[in-house]
This record gives sequence, C-alpha cells and structure tokens, in this order.
Amino acid sequence: MPLRVVLTIFSLMMLTFARSDAQNTVRIQKVVIDPGHGGHDPGTVSANRRVFEKNITLSVALKLGTLIKKEFPDIDVIYTRKTDKFIPLSQRSEIANKNKADLFISIHVNGVAARSASGSETFVMGPDHSSSNLEVSKLENSVITLEGEDYESKYEGFDPNNPESYIIFSLLQNAHLEQSLSFASLVQKHSDRGPIKVNRGIKQAGFLVLWKTTMPSALIELGFITNPADLIFLASEKTHEKFALNIFNAFKEYKDLYESGNTLSSPKDISQKGDQEKTDTGENFVKIPEITYRVQIMAANRILKPGAPDFKGEKDVSCIKSGKYYKYAVGNYNSPESAEKELARLEKKFKGAFIVKIENGVSSPYKRK
Repeated sequence: MPLRVVLTIFSLMMLTFARSDAQNTVRIQKVVIDPGHGGHDPGTVSANRRVFEKNITLSVALKLGTLIKKEFPDIDVIYTRKTDKFIPLSQRSEIANKNKADLFISIHVNGVAARSASGSETFVMGPDHSSSNLEVSKLENSVITLEGEDYESKYEGFDPNNPESYIIFSLLQNAHLEQSLSFASLVQKHSDRGPIKVNRGIKQAGFLVLWKTTMPSALIELGFITNPADLIFLASEKTHEKFALNIFNAFKEYKDLYESGNTLSSPKDISQKGDQEKTDTGENFVKIPEITYRVQIMAANRILKPGAPDFKGEKDVSCIKSGKYYKYAVGNYNSPESAEKELARLEKKFKGAFIVKIENGVSSPYKRK
C-alpha cells in the first residue's frame, strides 16, 4: 500500500477519534440564575425603606446572565425570574431540574440586626455548623410562609423557624457537594476584588432553594443591606456590574476546571512529617496514618484552631485540605466496622457526619460493600 494512502487513512482515523473525544467531553450547557425574592416578597430592606433586596438581586442576575451569553453564546442561560415577580422556592429548584441545568446560582443580600455585620459570603447545601448560619438560612427560608397556609405540606412539614426541621438537610446534595464547594470558593476568591472587600468565606446551611436541586448549587450573599458601608455599594446599579463580573469570573474559571476534569484539587493531607505538624497558619492537627477510616464531621473554608467551639468538645480532630477548603474528621480506625460505632455517637452531635477512607492523604467517602 502506498505511503500516501497509509497516511491518509491514519489521518482520517485520528480525526474520527478526536471528534469522538469532543462529543464525550463534559460541557456546561445550561446555567440557572436565581434572583432571590420578588413581587410581594421584598427580601431584606434598608433602614430607610428605600432599597429592597429583590431589586438588587434581579439587577445583578440579569447582568450576570448577559455576561455569560456574551462570552459563551452556546450556553443556555435560564432565569427563575426576569421581572419583579414572586416565585415560590420549590418552583425555583423545579425550573433548574426540569431544564437539567449544570449549575444553579442563587443571588441574595444579607440583613441582620447588628449594623456592624459586613461582607460577602457564599453558602452551599449542608448542615448548619453555627448559630449564625442557621439564622441566615431561617431568614431566607421564611419566604415560604408567604406561599399560603399549606406551605408545610408543600415542603414536607418543614418549619423555617424550628431548628429541628434543618435535620432533613444533613445528607442532601452530597453527590454535588465537592463541585458546589469548588464554585463557592471561586466566588469568594473573586469577591475579594470588591466592591465589598470583607470576605466572610464559604459556609454550609440548610437553604430550601438548594434543597431539591439536582446539580452543583450555591447561594451568594452579596453583602449586608443593614450595614451602612455595604449599602452604598448595594444601592448603586453601577456597582451591580462589578458584583456580576465577580460571579462571572468565578463561573468562567469553574467552567474551565469542570470541563477539563479538574474541578477540584486532589485532597491532600496537610501534615506530611512527624506525628503532628503545623499548618500554614501555625495550628496543630493530628497527622493521619497512611490508611485509616475516620468520621468526617464538617468542612470549612479556613483552618479552625484545635478546641474550636465548632468541634463541640471533640479532641482527636484531623484536617485535610481539599482545594480551597478544609475537611475535619474525628477518630483513627483500622476497620470501617470500628468507625461505624463511632459514627453512631458522632451523628448525635454532627448531623450529616459520615465515614471516610483516607489513603495516602486522599479522602473518599466509604461505601459499604
């Protein structure tokens, strides 16, 4: 067979393989943007009663969608609302699920009694690890009381003012927690550029709007409408462009990582030498043996000091870094059976705790055979 023919056949084969790989590449095709509140639900309101959360979130959401469509015209951008309209929380997640979205972005503005509270923070679905997280989720979830007297039946008996109701969130969204945390960390990274430069980090809480979404999801709190300094930026539509640009830059970076298959860095043991090591913040955590089973109790975007209130008295706490956040686990067991006994105890203190297998510093959820 002539060499020219062989080369032609080889080139055609390589082109076919390339097209096949391109077709199998995971792509972000649909994004749902959710402007919080709307219609007869104003959300948080400024002290002078002139600035409403619902208007801020809609403005930022529309600007974000425009940026995404301009840069990525092939991506389908879907809004839960495009006007000043009230949309029940359950319908917001239904919109995302029915459209089989690849990412759900919910935009909100915070508000508390203390005027000193300031800054942006991003939440992902998970158990509430502090009273402040619970208060934020209670505030955002209280909107369901505006949906009529049958809201409890619609949300399976959920009471936004009853802390016990938040137990139902403990194991939800675990399948997408890693990706959600990855996107959330990028949002906070780009939020450092302002206009509100106070970074309150990534947190987990039980938000109804994230409850039933079947894709990576995050709820972004742009700032505090109750803080005079934050309010200046939140009230300015010109500044809304900056808020939208920050989220867009986070989305763009997340998209690149997601589609390259490297959304998250491989979890690595912070400690590499000796029985105990100091982290980059100088705090000591127990070194993890080469292979062990432990009980993961929480994840955070920062190093927590040994003995921190978040650990609820637990002493044997190890810390593993995963991308921009840290996973905290208790115990050190040679078998999953031993870890299961400890899990039964820890579940009473940490809703959503689960067993992880750690091998060579890499953490993965333990699955029973």
